Amino acid sequence: MAYWLFKSEPNTWGWDQQVAKGDVGEEWDGVRNYQARNNMRAMKLGDKGFFYHSLKEKAIVGVVEVCAEAHQDSKTNDHRWECVDIRALGSFATPITLEMCKTDPRLTDMVLVNNSRLSVQPVSDAEWKILCEMGGYTEGK
Repeated sequence: MAYWLFKSEPNTWGWDQQVAKGDVGEEWDGVRNYQARNNMRAMKLGDKGFFYHSLKEKAIVGVVEVCAEAHQDSKTNDHRWECVDIRALGSFATPITLEMCKTDPRLTDMVLVNNSRLSVQPVSDAEWKILCEMGGYTEGK
């Protein structure tokens, strides 16, 4: 299993909206960056990810799961753009801010810390464990 981080502007698509979609989940559409698209192409069913609110909040607020592998983005007819579907698994008891990530020496190499603009990015196994612990999230919760 691989781990990922999905960034969204909460005024466009927020955690509460993601949770409201239930087990059906939602397309992670609208991504128009090749690196982010390629990250989605690499995802497999059951991969997990962090849901990150960008802009003012800048915090990881929950955990999602890939529930449909890469397919044509329904928001465009341009064949270059694909997306996955994700569903919410659970909220963080304590949101993890970007500042918290930047000041934790264990997260120095994290993509979010070094390239906070990339909208869909990989997360290492070690980073996943650290952030779940920091956020008070337990797998299977």
